[in-house]
Amino acid sequence: MTAPARTISTVLLGCTVLLPVDRRSGELSAALERHGARVRVAPALTIIPHVDDDELVSATRRLVADPPDVVVATTGVGFRGWMETADEAGLHDELSAVLRSARIVARGPKARGAIQQAGFEADWVAESETSAELRDFLVAEGIAGLHVAVQHHGSGADGLDEAFEAAGARVTSLTIYRWGPPPDPEAVAASARQVARGEIDAVLFTSAPAAREWILAAERADALGGVASRARSGQVLVAAVGPITAGPLLDAGIVPLVPDRGRLGALVRAVVTHYGGVDAPLIATTAGALGIRSSGVVLDGRFVPVPRTGVEILRALAKAPGTVVSRTELLAALSSTEASGHAVEVAVARTREALGGTDLIRTVYKRGYRLDVIDEEDS
Repeated sequence: MTAPARTISTVLLGCTVLLPVDRRSGELSAALERHGARVRVAPALTIIPHVDDDELVSATRRLVADPPDVVVATTGVGFRGWMETADEAGLHDELSAVLRSARIVARGPKARGAIQQAGFEADWVAESETSAELRDFLVAEGIAGLHVAVQHHGSGADGLDEAFEAAGARVTSLTIYRWGPPPDPEAVAASARQVARGEIDAVLFTSAPAAREWILAAERADALGGVASRARSGQVLVAAVGPITAGPLLDAGIVPLVPDRGRLGALVRAVVTHYGGVDAPLIATTAGALGIRSSGVVLDGRFVPVPRTGVEILRALAKAPGTVVSRTELLAALSSTEASGHAVEVAVARTREALGGTDLIRTVYKRGYRLDVIDEEDS
């Protein structure tokens, strides 16, 4: 039985966070749960180890016999997988000697971290995490006549082999793993629909291929429009570990939160800061600072569970805090099929009851409802 995560803070209490990731999802889940989040995992892709380990071992033996001048590491997980395969084949010491005599170039901080973890040092790192920057650097340095070994990532060809060969290098290509289909495609589609319905507070991406596949799954599930709309309105936070991972999201019209450093820890800190920092999306009300979650609200620092219809009502009122919202507008915000003004009155009554009878929602006679906010002049 897995031990419960040690609680660090309650900043993410009431937040449901979706992880469409396979690799290191357990580590990321535990980090988020330590801040009070509830995590759902629905991998949009899986990482499949090298389909023919014998071929990888043979390629490694050839490198031992014919050492490269330059080794290019494109991903952390791929570099670690290569070291593990070499170790299992009894080639770790020989490969280590080869790597220490070669110039090692990394495509980004995660690849550099894996290199350092294996006991080596990267001679140069593409901080943009792009194959283009890495390619341009080596071609400009001059690699004609050199032997270059390239460890590829799982999303397919990146053009490095062809570019290096065109520059006069002799290239050995190694693919350590590849991306495979999701273990449960329907779970991925369902997760996209949950985001579109407002049942998820944050979606975190750690790789561009997974982000791309999740976006495609959302499109096939007819949920991408709802996802993008929720993201634009701030009802769901979309975050990416780095600028490369952010690319497919930006192409879909979704602007994600990207931390300053491409690390899982930095991603978690960015999410915690979004909800608990000085710029957190809170509304000053007479009942206290109000933050809306998919399963309730944080009111005056305390999480209060609220029915789904209540969350929808509060989100509609929060679009323009203090402004009167008509019953017709609130009805349009409800996802239920009850098309009557009475549904709004019931939802408001249940929300007030859940909130303990506070005056957070004010009735404006014959006009509708509004949040009882604190005006700047009053404060």
